[in-house]
Parts: sequence; C-alpha cells; structure tokens
Amino acid sequence: MFYVKTFECGLQFAFRRTRSQVAYSALAIRSGTRNEPEDRSGIAHMTEHMLFKGTPRRTPQQISNRLEVLGGELNAYTAKEETVLYSTVLKEDAAKAVDLLFELAFTSTYPQKELDKERCVVIDEINMYKDSPSECIFEEFERLLFGESPLARPILGTAKSLRSIDSAALQAYVRKNFLPENMCISLVGNFTPQRAEKIVRQVVEKYIPAGYRPAPQPARPATAALSSGERFTREVAKKNHQINCIIGTTAFSYYDERRMELILLANLLGGPGANSRLNQKLREKNALVYAIDASYTQFADNGSFLIYFGCEKGNLERCIALVHDELAALRDKPLSDRALRTAKKQLLGQLAVSSDNGEAQALAMAKSMLVFGEIMSDDEVRRRINAITAASLQQVAVDVLSEERLSTLIFR
Repeated sequence: MFYVKTFECGLQFAFRRTRSQVAYSALAIRSGTRNEPEDRSGIAHMTEHMLFKGTPRRTPQQISNRLEVLGGELNAYTAKEETVLYSTVLKEDAAKAVDLLFELAFTSTYPQKELDKERCVVIDEINMYKDSPSECIFEEFERLLFGESPLARPILGTAKSLRSIDSAALQAYVRKNFLPENMCISLVGNFTPQRAEKIVRQVVEKYIPAGYRPAPQPARPATAALSSGERFTREVAKKNHQINCIIGTTAFSYYDERRMELILLANLLGGPGANSRLNQKLREKNALVYAIDASYTQFADNGSFLIYFGCEKGNLERCIALVHDELAALRDKPLSDRALRTAKKQLLGQLAVSSDNGEAQALAMAKSMLVFGEIMSDDEVRRRINAITAASLQQVAVDVLSEERLSTLIFR
C-alpha cells in the first residue's frame, strides 16, 4: 500500500512501509537533458556532479562522509528527463538521509574552483564512454532517431559545451529547474505513514519558505499519434574487433495505454531471461552473439524501442536477418494462449522480484509521481498486464515494429 501526498509548496511525497531495518529515500527532480539550454549541453549532468561539492554547512568531504560513517550510501544520476538523488541507511538514520538530500538540492553552492576540477572529471568520463562502443552506440542511435528534439542530446554533453559552463550558469539552471513543484521525495522503510510524513515535513519546512506556492504546471502531453522519428541506416567505422548493432525505432510515450503491450513485447523478445526469443535464437541455438537484449524507454512525449547485439564481423548479416525474422513472426501471427500466459507470468514475476528491492522501489515511486502524479498499485499492474490479448499484442507489434519504421546503426 502506498501513501502519497502533495505539500502546499507543490513538492510530492510517496511512502511505502516495509519490514526491513533499512530505509531508502529518493529525491527525483524534473531536470534532465530535455531541460537544458541548447548551448549548455551537459549542464544537467554537471549540476548533479556539483551537488556534492559543497553547501554552506558542509565541505565535499563532509558530504561524502555524512551517510558513509553511518554505514549508509549516497548516490545520484542524471537521465533525459530527471535528476535523482538517493540514499540507503538504517531506518533510525532516515531523517538524516532525507535532510541531506534536501540540503544538496536546495543549498549547494557550486564553487567555481570545484567546477574547474570536476569539468576535467566529466570530460574524462565522456572519453571513457567513447572508448566503449557497446555503450556509446546507444547515444549515437538516439541522436539520429530523435533529430531536433532535446532527447537527441547526449546526457554528458560535449567537451566544448562543458567548457562554456561556469558557476553562474549552474546556479541559474538550478533556480529555474530545482523547484518544489518539480520534485518528489519517496521513502521506503519500516515506519508508520505518520512518522514518514513527519520526517519529510520537517525538511520541507526547513528548506522551502513557508509562503512558497507552486507555479501553474503545464498540461500533461496529450497522447499523440506514434512519432515516425528519423528513419536511417548507418554504418560507422570504429575498427573494433566486435561489431555492435542497434535495430530500433520510436515508441509510445508514458501516457499511451498501449505501452503495457510494448513492455511485454520487449521482455518477450530480449528481456533479462535466458529464454527470451532473441537470446534463444541468436545465442543458444546459433551461437552468433554473447549477449542480445531489447529495451523500451518511455519519455513524456515519445519513446524508443531498441534491440542491441554485438557479434563477430562475419555474423552480422545473419544476426540482422534473424532479428527481423523474430519481429516478422510477432507481426504476422498472434501468440498462442499458452505462450501469452507464459510471457505474462514471467513479466509479472520479474516485476514482483524488482519491487522487493527497497532501493528500486524508492526510485520507481519517485519517478512515477513525477510522471503520473500517482503510483499504480501492484493489483492494477497485474490487471493491466493480464488484460493484454494476443490480438492487442500483435497489433502493437505491427504498429511499432513494422519493417518500414525500423532504423539500423552499425559500429564496425
């Protein structure tokens, strides 16, 4: 059972009680690549790094030690549409952890001296990323797929764009985006809802002025026709031993009801299970790849469905042909009743296992509140997945994974 609330300042709160002695918290902020000025690519990610570089109360070392000396952890990440700070501590230290997340989000100072040092770290991160073709091929595919959309920009930015960012630019970015109405704090732990709310209310009153009221929020994007994206077939010379390949297309946004079918299709084709169709066909049966997976990523107004694999150079054409064969099979013939039941059971089992992880739960709750303003109950998730029919699954395969919509990027 979830407990959710929106404070008068606009900040959202979500809580779930567990029996664990460990508490997990996540502060999600609607501030990602999509929110960056066009000439400040990478500023969201740089802001995330700089959150840990000092507040009026703490030095960088004191920030790092605040939870570690308690046996806990503090971390963060930046994505296309959000920045997230999160922590893991013993339940008796939950108030300290939540306070630290708010201290970083609302009072970090972004000192220029620390920025100059951290810029070098991030540029090194960019170079390391470029040295890993199995990772940077995803960034390049999205750049080509999303065209002029902010979703096409790299999360890390570029060395050139990072050099144009100073402390004043970071502070201006934070003032614009780090607003209570753009945030959700989630808490998972062995507390009563009243105790959990008290922990959060104390930090809200400490860091957000009492008279603050949220600005009117833009309307949720309407569910639009499936975006066609930029269709392409590209090869990039990388001179690697292994060839990396992505076959993919645009997909449904968060707000399209058909996204459940696409989640099931992604899991069926190339989910984490060794019994996924693509893993069975390309690895287990034909030994053409070490790993292959399918992923479906949702955004506020778009999405992407990608199939990735790496293979020996001589196996590329056969791998591509087998992937297309599997996609054609899903488009041309509905699943049998038995296959559909098995696919649903596997997905529901994976979701249940994931929801038993407190950190994953806290992150998912915060993201769901930012996106939907609510959290779907476990019973509702099961109902929606069980409502999928063979016909509806086949229709989504036809609509999204049709031959004329698919793009291909190859790193040779």
